[in-house]
Amino acid sequence: MPKDTRIKKVLVIGSGPIIIGQAAEFDYAGTQACKALKEEGIEVILINSNPATIMTDKFIADKVYIEPLTIEVIKDLIIKEKPDSILPTLGGQNALNLAMSLADEGFLEEQHVRTIGTSTQTIKLAEDRLEFKKLMENIQEPCAQSKIVTDVEAAIDFANEIGYPVVVRPAYTLGGTGGGIAHDSMALHDICGNGLRLSRVGQCLIEKCISGWKEIEYEVMRDGSGNCITVCNMENLDPVGVHTGDSIVVAPSQTLSDKEYQMLRTSALKIITALDIQGGCNVQYALNPSSFEYCVIEVNPRVSRSSALASKATGYPIAKLAAKIALGYRLDEIINQITGQTYASYEPALDYIVCKIPKWPFDKFVDASRDLGTQMKATGEVMSISNNFEGALMKAIRSLEQNLDYLYLDELTTIKDDELKNKLNEVSDLRLFVIAESLRRQISIDDIHAITKIDRWFLDKIAHLIEVEERLKREPLDLELLKTAKHMQFLDEVIAKLSGQSCQTIQHLKQQYGICAAYKMVDTCAAEFEASTPYFYSVYNRVNEVSSISHKKKILVLGSGPIRIGQGIEFDYCSVHCVWALKKAGYETIVVNNNPETVSTDFDIADRLYFEPLTKEDVRNIVELEKPVGAIVQFGGQTAIKLVHALEEMGVRILGTTADAIDAAEDRERFDALLEECGIQRPQGHTVYTVEEALAAARQLGYPVLIRPSYVLGGAGMEIALNDHDIEKYIKIINHQYQEHPILIDQYLSGKEVEVDAICDEKGILIPGIMEHIERAGVHSGDSISVYPPQSIDAAVQEKIIDYTQRLSKAMHVIGLINIQFILYAQEVYVIEVNPRSSRTIPYISKVTDLPVVDIATNVIMGKSIEEQGYTYGLYPTKKTVAVKMPVFSFEKIKGAEISLGPEMKSTGEVLGISTEFDEAIYKAFLGTGLELPKHKNMICTIQDASKEEFLPIAKQFYSFGYHLYATQGTYEFLRQHGLLVSLVNRISAEENTIYDLILEDKIDLIINIPSRNNTARDGFLIRRFAVESGVSTFTSLDTAKALITSMEKHHVKKLNLIDITKLD
Repeated sequence: MPKDTRIKKVLVIGSGPIIIGQAAEFDYAGTQACKALKEEGIEVILINSNPATIMTDKFIADKVYIEPLTIEVIKDLIIKEKPDSILPTLGGQNALNLAMSLADEGFLEEQHVRTIGTSTQTIKLAEDRLEFKKLMENIQEPCAQSKIVTDVEAAIDFANEIGYPVVVRPAYTLGGTGGGIAHDSMALHDICGNGLRLSRVGQCLIEKCISGWKEIEYEVMRDGSGNCITVCNMENLDPVGVHTGDSIVVAPSQTLSDKEYQMLRTSALKIITALDIQGGCNVQYALNPSSFEYCVIEVNPRVSRSSALASKATGYPIAKLAAKIALGYRLDEIINQITGQTYASYEPALDYIVCKIPKWPFDKFVDASRDLGTQMKATGEVMSISNNFEGALMKAIRSLEQNLDYLYLDELTTIKDDELKNKLNEVSDLRLFVIAESLRRQISIDDIHAITKIDRWFLDKIAHLIEVEERLKREPLDLELLKTAKHMQFLDEVIAKLSGQSCQTIQHLKQQYGICAAYKMVDTCAAEFEASTPYFYSVYNRVNEVSSISHKKKILVLGSGPIRIGQGIEFDYCSVHCVWALKKAGYETIVVNNNPETVSTDFDIADRLYFEPLTKEDVRNIVELEKPVGAIVQFGGQTAIKLVHALEEMGVRILGTTADAIDAAEDRERFDALLEECGIQRPQGHTVYTVEEALAAARQLGYPVLIRPSYVLGGAGMEIALNDHDIEKYIKIINHQYQEHPILIDQYLSGKEVEVDAICDEKGILIPGIMEHIERAGVHSGDSISVYPPQSIDAAVQEKIIDYTQRLSKAMHVIGLINIQFILYAQEVYVIEVNPRSSRTIPYISKVTDLPVVDIATNVIMGKSIEEQGYTYGLYPTKKTVAVKMPVFSFEKIKGAEISLGPEMKSTGEVLGISTEFDEAIYKAFLGTGLELPKHKNMICTIQDASKEEFLPIAKQFYSFGYHLYATQGTYEFLRQHGLLVSLVNRISAEENTIYDLILEDKIDLIINIPSRNNTARDGFLIRRFAVESGVSTFTSLDTAKALITSMEKHHVKKLNLIDITKLD
């Protein structure tokens, strides 16, 4: 079937900010789809609120709108741009929900806009729980006993009828949002109530819990002519009951018989045919491990998280092909780009094993519940490839960057056997390590299986790893044992540690025995056809498939690993732009990364991609094979920076800023000397190693002090300490998580924070723009609202900031990028942090200034000056547009997480508001975060004594705007004394008229809760948690609250101006 010639202008809806449940996999999918549409000569209009992604670069689509993803904004955009079609299946649940709302109210039909790809009718059949259940019954596909409810009482009645536990699955949500397993009526009341609130259609499925069954996924494709293929099937190591995004997943499935595999494959193809899917689709099953009984869990009628994993696992570009199918092409008309000779109708074949492990944020939320269930908690994931499961698992574990290189957790070694058995019942991120420790204690596989319901095949493989561990401890390290350990991907360091020998000895033995890493190809067809754009994974004792014949100079670019709080998609953006710039300059590019969700690991980005852990040994193996002329580390976040010294030891030249200059920024004494040499002030501070030294430093500086580990990103481990107890507590946490480097104690200054990124060559610097933070210092820069250009900093101060940036860059010999954070305090400019690398603000500042920052920096690194590229030194001319970058949080997903902001970063993503005036820009940014106010015009205030005076004018603004204020006792009395009519509300410990009661009435728009710095009161924490879990916006910074009410006063009724960033003034 040829391309549908009626399709000429397509609106693609992106997925918005990175949140738990909807991460970079949609940036990857959307980017691939937009490129595919443009290849076909289609005019592409893109709307997405996320500035951090490749997808919102100006050349990805013909017109790019970084605007709030709301119904009204998309309506205005459709009226303005007049697309003939809309493609909603590549932007996750967000895009799907928006398209469905537009279709349901008849707007698309009214504007003559077609939905291409999977139709709205199909989406409704798959997403609406009742419709889907009816369809499954019609085609005789089994589902778990269930009922659709629209109120909590009906849910409880049905649960009483079928018995607990039950699973709650809200309709039209992502990442299991609002769902969960309820073991009693009280839990069901809470989970279902929240699920109904979050569902777009106020609908939840209450389902008989079948936890303990195997969870299997099939990623399938279908075109408009009915041709279907299975891209791959995947098996969760965890049984049903853990969200697939939080489960360890292997591809292809390892424990299914051929009969089971074919049975579920037939079912999946039958389901997508009945749904009339056109594009990619994910079908999830529960399979009874004791019989051939199965049931359909759910179907995602769009490109999903699993689609990204399946794409990278097989090399089959699902999103790209889904876009082509949306244009009318058949699978047997589309060439597979990997092989260049097979068609997309050819099912991929895997001759290797892929293992995915989630990356959880519990290092950021140490007091949060680590329990895993049907609501997703992971922020990202890693993927590894090997020719055996044990090797794939070991690679994935070390890819997580948790200072864990094998299945060993020191804290488990001191607990007793009975307690260890109890821990097997706990479904958490530590379960894999608990299983390993149980096997070391001779707890049988049958006992572990009985408790965890994890298939014995997986347990046997883990037992195999433990067996090799034990052999390494007690047997001589001969050829056979060393080959076995390397086959299972034990690092040299781990073998050395277990065998009691040195790393040098292990490396010598490997050379003596001829044991070295070989690289195999991911080609979609198990080597049946030659691949033209392959990527590679390492194995041992095999033939190498890498052909290194090239006349170009090779450059190694290290990626940033899994997405996590503090190191997100921004660094992948930088890595990709670096690779593109290098290729344009004529270099051969080699990328090492392990993140299946991102653009950097797409098949057509680098000349060669190695899907490998970013550890010293794994990178050394690649270096020895490829022999690059140099490595670029400054775009891969702290992951790449940590490998600088190892690369130098391998003889690899660090291109750009040297390792010594990077150390100078982290070494307290050297950095202080640099600042003194430059005549620049910084808050006083000390380097410490012990609790005693930390206490002495804090007392000498005077509380409050800032305490943090060195060589970290995203404020990891950073806290404000107010007393000796805080110092002791935080030092313990830092030493547990960040053991390699000294600890820094600084004087804490609460001033205005300003941030600068600069490109530096040997002659001077180019600053894209100066960014001003709304929140005062003390809130991590990644959690602050950032404004370009600055709105309240005078010209003299800006000149001083530019001067300080020039001085520091020159003194540190920075070549490439530098990020500097300043504090303006008591009329003085202080430097608080310098990072001689890319930062998370690079994508945003690149887009709003229309300056290709990474491309320029890459060329500088390779020897081409700023002037030679056609740019002048100094501050780049300021644009007329104002841009506001605003953080987005996922607190509701992390039960027990503290939401008040501080120096350690907590946001998972960001949105951008862009306009010709500040007030509209910040209002757009608030809209982009999902904040749609006012609704009921009721708010709750509970303010610490020290902040009451500052809060008064803000309270008056809300009052004048029509808000009714409820306040706790102290705040109530203060506001009444100053003439405001407010209502008293009691704290949660009271018997009546409490904050809980008020929130439960569902008439509160927002809560302003300013806790005291040394607030350890459980009351305040419970208020914040309950508000977040009830969907009530909560602010813990007066600066943010003031920004919100000011923007609402000026813009809440005005029509928004939509700006195409491809045409910025």
